[in-house]
Amino acid sequence: MKRWSRFFFTGCATALALLCIAAEPTSISPDEENPNAVRPTGVPHRSHSRSKSAATAKSDSDESSSATPRPRRARRSSAKSRESDEESFSAQTVPGSIPKTAASSVIVINVSNGQVLYEKNADQIRAPASTTKLLTGLIVAESGNLERPVTVAQVDTFAEPVKLNIKPGEIYSRIDLLRALLVKSPNDVARCLARDNGGSVEAFAERMNQRALALGATHSHWVNPNGLPDARQYSTARDLSTIARVAYANPTIRSIVCLPQLMFRYANGRTRELENTNKLLKRLPYCNGMKTGYTEAAGKCLIASGTNGGKNVIVVVLGDSHSGVWRDAGALLAWALFNPSAG
Repeated sequence: MKRWSRFFFTGCATALALLCIAAEPTSISPDEENPNAVRPTGVPHRSHSRSKSAATAKSDSDESSSATPRPRRARRSSAKSRESDEESFSAQTVPGSIPKTAASSVIVINVSNGQVLYEKNADQIRAPASTTKLLTGLIVAESGNLERPVTVAQVDTFAEPVKLNIKPGEIYSRIDLLRALLVKSPNDVARCLARDNGGSVEAFAERMNQRALALGATHSHWVNPNGLPDARQYSTARDLSTIARVAYANPTIRSIVCLPQLMFRYANGRTRELENTNKLLKRLPYCNGMKTGYTEAAGKCLIASGTNGGKNVIVVVLGDSHSGVWRDAGALLAWALFNPSAG
């Protein structure tokens, strides 16, 4: 059965890649945030079995690509865990029932009309982690001139711990950096795009707040474009679903967030293939985006989108566990897309 399951998911991933809109490959480096951060009011501390320093913190993007090779035993354990996650997901997808979730905050919406299909603590103030980058990417995409060259500045590289390692003086197109941002979400790329768009990270943060308010995301506040922990930066599942719904309607964003992997070409000609941090893209043929996030303060976060028979839904899961986030978001997607009573 497991062998058939692996074959099924591999085939689904191949089919999804062929159906994706965007074509040009690009590749990129890990995205993650500083775990040692002040939490917004109302955001509980999440204990972990091991502590991490800012320099060694592991992000959503690090989970699929790491600079330091892991022992073979760890990889086998990871494979077993992945199979276990898939089996648990299948067990939770009970027709007609709303899946039980362990996440702190959840919302499921119908993209076409914004109808809320299910919610749990949807207005709870949460640290958004790298789901922040969906708003950053939306603003960049809406600004246009995506083929315009961007020269990397020294200040752009001040974004530990997870970076693509672009260098000062290197030149990239906005679209290549945008693809990198949304597929693998490196923090230095977020800063580079923000400075290019707003003149400075601080000025871009003001644009983020203005755009969010204009969209109706009124219970959020933004101070950086990458989601690194800051007590002044927060959002809610409802606000993130509002932002995600607009991003889903943007053809540039849609063409990127569905990519299972891409190839990034550095200014010196070196290329690097990287996988999308969103594991559901390869596990579920009906998933077509959107953005992952993780810090110790935020927990595992995921904005996931899916489509079936003309119905499009968005699921936001905040404050989940490393394995639970995939089960919860996947089960909610399946429930919303394939259960007629879901609305």
